[in-house]
Amino acid sequence: MPQMAPISWLFMFILFSFTLLMFCSSNYFLFKISPSQTFEKKINFNSFNWKW
Repeated sequence: MPQMAPISWLFMFILFSFTLLMFCSSNYFLFKISPSQTFEKKINFNSFNWKW
């Protein structure tokens, strides 16, 4: 069984690293988040006059 030269291992590492980076970045940038329409701000501000 022939052995691979170190430059081939380096090239394979660079190739797979580049492929992983492109896959992760494409998943990150192509995924579009649609904001949910059901969420509304329902914050009740109760104003109290504190009399100490």
